Amino acid sequence: MTPDDESWLSQAVALATANVADGGGPFGAVVVRAGVVIGAGQNRVTRDNDPTAHAEVLAIRAACQTIGTFSLAGSTVYTSCEPCPLCLAACLWARVDRVVFAADRNDAARAGFDDSVFYDLFDSDPATWPMPVLGHRVPTATAPMEAWLARPTRVEY
Repeated sequence: MTPDDESWLSQAVALATANVADGGGPFGAVVVRAGVVIGAGQNRVTRDNDPTAHAEVLAIRAACQTIGTFSLAGSTVYTSCEPCPLCLAACLWARVDRVVFAADRNDAARAGFDDSVFYDLFDSDPATWPMPVLGHRVPTATAPMEAWLARPTRVEY
């Protein structure tokens, strides 16, 4: 860790603390590239009635809008708390170089945000999940993929 890492991480924590004061959840995140914040987010799940409005996801969305691309390669996500599986997946899809967090999943669980049920779920057989996730092939199942492959102007990701 560097002094810069600590500074960016402190900024994410400050966003999270301010969000609590504004009635939001205790999560904040910033995306930094080349020493500049290109995106910031605070948890807006209850404010926006959006279960995907996690701080990291909103920071990633803002960063991508700022730089005009879906890839955040060369960037770091600094977040006030260890990313949940949703946020970790978003960071992976955004291709960030690294994620740095302050509080961990145990701190989150103590505050009532226990993600262990999701970590445990992903480690279990999908057939035992409380929400069935079912595949069913229809005759046109591969049509979107074929259209994608045939599109000469597709943007690879």
